[in-house]
Amino acid sequence: MAIKKKLSFSKLQKIKNYLSSRKQDRLRVGVLVDGPNMLRKEFNINLQEIREILSEYGNIKVAKVFLNQYASEKLVEAIENQGFEPIVTSGDVDVRMAVEAMELIYNDAIDAIALVTRDADFKSVLKKAMEVGKETIIIGAEPGFSAALKNSADLAIVLNEDESEEEEEVVIGKTEEYIEDELY
Repeated sequence: MAIKKKLSFSKLQKIKNYLSSRKQDRLRVGVLVDGPNMLRKEFNINLQEIREILSEYGNIKVAKVFLNQYASEKLVEAIENQGFEPIVTSGDVDVRMAVEAMELIYNDAIDAIALVTRDADFKSVLKKAMEVGKETIIIGAEPGFSAALKNSADLAIVLNEDESEEEEEVVIGKTEEYIEDELY
């Protein structure tokens, strides 16, 4: 009689395992982070964790964090130390990030666009990326992660969900699948 052993993996490991199983050819990924929206104490977002998740999906070719003019020098330095390029703008961060995203969409050296934000304003950027054949990834945090945004991407990842849940939710191609402990 076979005994089933229930393995326990961290949420990060489950996501990494899932993404590793999807990779056939290494995609070239451009990642853009909405700093004012995501880099807040209440979300406890770790840029290294984002890099690890996306590295399982493909090779990161562009990694930028967009900040407003009020960003501290310590924050800018920490972003640089994580291997991201800080982009400080005196104007609207969302506009600057959307312009950069459009440049990546029309860049033949990029196969996938990953946006780290909760803001539904980026839904049209994801739509345009899909229209031109780019893979789309949205990474966000609760509360306030737009359901419309999650459903507009090929892959949606919620970073700060409760780690003790039995199942971790990953939204794929506008449908929900559950990654269960037994699969790993």
